[in-house]
Amino acid sequence: MNAPATLEQSARTAREVFGWDELLPGQAEAIDAVVGGRDTLVVFPTGAGKSAVYQIAGCELGGVTVVISPLLALQRDQIDSIDRAPDAPAAVALNSRTSARAKRAAWTAIEGDDAVYAFLAPEQLANSEVFDRLAKADVRLVVIDEAHCVSAWGHDFRPDYARIGDAIEALGHPPVLALTATASAPVRDDIVSSLGMRDPHLEVRGMDRPEIHMAVRRHEHDDDKRRAVISDVQDADGPTLLYVATRKETDAYADELAELGLRAAPYHGAMAQKRRDEVHAAWSAGDLDVVVATSAFGMGVDKSDVRLVVHADVTESLDSYAQEIGRAARDGRPARAILHYRAEDFSLRSFFAGGHSKRADVAGVWDELRRSKKPLRAKDIAESSGRSTRAIGRVLNQLVACELAESGPDGVSARTKASAGDAVKAVRDRDEAEERIRASRIEIMRGYAETSHCRRRALLEYFGVETPAQCGSCDRCDASATAPAPVETETPDAAAADADGIRIDSAVHHGEFGTGTVMGVEEDRLTVFFPEHGYKVLARAAFETGVLGLGEAA
Repeated sequence: MNAPATLEQSARTAREVFGWDELLPGQAEAIDAVVGGRDTLVVFPTGAGKSAVYQIAGCELGGVTVVISPLLALQRDQIDSIDRAPDAPAAVALNSRTSARAKRAAWTAIEGDDAVYAFLAPEQLANSEVFDRLAKADVRLVVIDEAHCVSAWGHDFRPDYARIGDAIEALGHPPVLALTATASAPVRDDIVSSLGMRDPHLEVRGMDRPEIHMAVRRHEHDDDKRRAVISDVQDADGPTLLYVATRKETDAYADELAELGLRAAPYHGAMAQKRRDEVHAAWSAGDLDVVVATSAFGMGVDKSDVRLVVHADVTESLDSYAQEIGRAARDGRPARAILHYRAEDFSLRSFFAGGHSKRADVAGVWDELRRSKKPLRAKDIAESSGRSTRAIGRVLNQLVACELAESGPDGVSARTKASAGDAVKAVRDRDEAEERIRASRIEIMRGYAETSHCRRRALLEYFGVETPAQCGSCDRCDASATAPAPVETETPDAAAADADGIRIDSAVHHGEFGTGTVMGVEEDRLTVFFPEHGYKVLARAAFETGVLGLGEAA
């Protein structure tokens, strides 16, 4: 491995190889940690330059930089960005859409002597041929883009990501760089644990986006909400993203907006790939005024001049909401984020948040694993059992998470002799814990929507960022006659705790829920994340300085 890079070396590489005049805050520090051989977790908002960290670090480290990225469109955009820098190392892709000829060229580059960025979808790591060839290559850095997908507590958990940690270890644990735009403290902890990161360097920057004005509007009736949503989009002063909850609504809103003269297009995950690519291209080229989309639209969307993000429905968490509104104002100019909701919308979200693996599926999969003399994949079990591949994949991930099974490049195998009944109980217990987490995230989202205090503070404290009482750029502050409080210049680590010694990210203990992490501090209560119970709002009345004990749930 090369000697650790200095900040000056990173700046020179940025300038001479990629043509960037300067590095943004946090980039040089993260690059220095990675090139120095340290696992690193980077949490930067959309547009803050996460990709530059691995591009420069990979260039300085040499060898193969493996970039695990969830969307093919995102991979293509990143490869195009690297290709525009003629002096940068080559960038290649290995995914389901790579032609045989392109794959041969990719492997020639990966197995050669020059530095190269190799982009893979996470499921490629489960391909034994791909993994075996990677294991023999000179892999010097593993990058996990959209790393929040690793965390079962995150807002966009993807089962294929759950096995990346095992693959990293099988590759000899080269330095690991995890990148995400949003991750609360518990999600950050889960990313570190799931990926097996060792003493990681943490670089969290720029969560506050003061250029985005935040507002929430409550409605009693759905018709009133729809009219208000349409009105907001009509009044937009630039490109607009309208997020809705269902595929059906993408078409309905897009049709209505088109009838009003706007260039509108729907977008959702079930659309044909060709049509999705067409919408992406039209949006990027400025040929659309508004995209009406489900949460499937966002990763890899690189457009700097979005002026308005409207949510016609509540999101499942503040994580996803922060990421979606963060797609506005990447050019630094003022933009707006507006959330519309009815009180019953939260009940609908809670309903859809549930879900358990069937007992018969768990028992059947576990019996298959115990009997098999070789690792199994979801499709193997699905073919022999007649169950759906998706259901089997969920059970396998749960069994791995419960440490009853282990995954490798060839599939999943049992690691204990537990009975089918024990396996069912372990998976059911984890299902219930996850359901509590999901339900509690929805309650935190409700708290943001219904807060009577500064919305930016409600959002940022969830991510562990201490903030002034008022931001001056949200509807709650607009309605207040009090001038915005001055912004503290101290870092969160240096800022003073309150009189009880409690602050954001403090560890506290509750007699019923156990040890948790403080996510929000108010005069009479705390918002605390408990790994097995989710987010709870707890009264402070019984708390004593120096004692990790809290009062009953408020």
